[in-house]
Amino acid sequence: MNIVVTGAAGFLGKKLVSALLTKGSLYNARGEQQAIRRITAIDITPLKEFDDPRLTVLCGDISDPSGLETLIDAHTDTVFHLAAVVSGQAEQDFDLGMKINVDATRHIMERLRSLPQCIRLVTTSSVAVFGGQLPDKVPDDQVWMPQSSYGTQKAINDLLLSDYSRKGFLDGRSLRMPTIVVRPGKPNAAASSFASGIIREPLNGETANCPVAPDTRLWLMSPARAVQALISCHELRPDALDKGRVINLCGLSVTVEEMLASLRRISGDAVLSRISYQQDPTVSSIVNSWPGDFQADYANRLGFKANASFDEMVREYLAERDAA
Repeated sequence: MNIVVTGAAGFLGKKLVSALLTKGSLYNARGEQQAIRRITAIDITPLKEFDDPRLTVLCGDISDPSGLETLIDAHTDTVFHLAAVVSGQAEQDFDLGMKINVDATRHIMERLRSLPQCIRLVTTSSVAVFGGQLPDKVPDDQVWMPQSSYGTQKAINDLLLSDYSRKGFLDGRSLRMPTIVVRPGKPNAAASSFASGIIREPLNGETANCPVAPDTRLWLMSPARAVQALISCHELRPDALDKGRVINLCGLSVTVEEMLASLRRISGDAVLSRISYQQDPTVSSIVNSWPGDFQADYANRLGFKANASFDEMVREYLAERDAA
């Protein structure tokens, strides 16, 4: 198996590369387990954490179509496409969001289309494709109505991936990811960044601000579950995808208040006292347009699993942090 991972230096990309190297094999297009012989990891900044002969690290801009000819070739079996401009940044810089989130994704699909083999493309979508009046639990057939540029860009990609797959140009799968919590590292420009920040920073002895109301409901997944979902999605046979190529993943539905109660249970009142509560109208507007709960019947039938509790998600972060 020869695999390409875009966005490989991002937190999810790094975890995926590590998991693939550890797993060592994936199913090929014929449904046979095959050893992973090469992973080409590309990002704007180089991936540095690994020393493995199967790994080739490239530093480049995936929005340049000419570079895709050498990145993805006749020996490529799978592309995990994780490179993206995050929600808050895509809202502030429309041109950049379109360039990376839409144009670069379509260039990748066109490159896959040009090759003789049917390459498997696994990518990520977002709950930001939804908006407007929504039921308490969003069903799989809910009409998309994005309320942000990022949500619109992800919806465009989902439609393109479904049609390219229908035409046989590629074997596409798009996972509509919950908000991933608790992310390691520093805050980023995503509107959802606070969801990790209000847990991560207090646990690390730093202050954090909660920019949304305590009753804001979020659909969440831990990093380990997200990586597991990406690999499980790859391993699905094409004929199992009878309800479409875009999958609303299983997640955990919790309010911000419930998240903070979990933080108190695990770490005490002193940690909770490091959080301030100053609402940000821009962040609140974007986040409150997203669904906070899903039925996810399709994902459940396909075997995807949600986290059992938010306590589990906090403890996952602490275990990883303390092991570093």
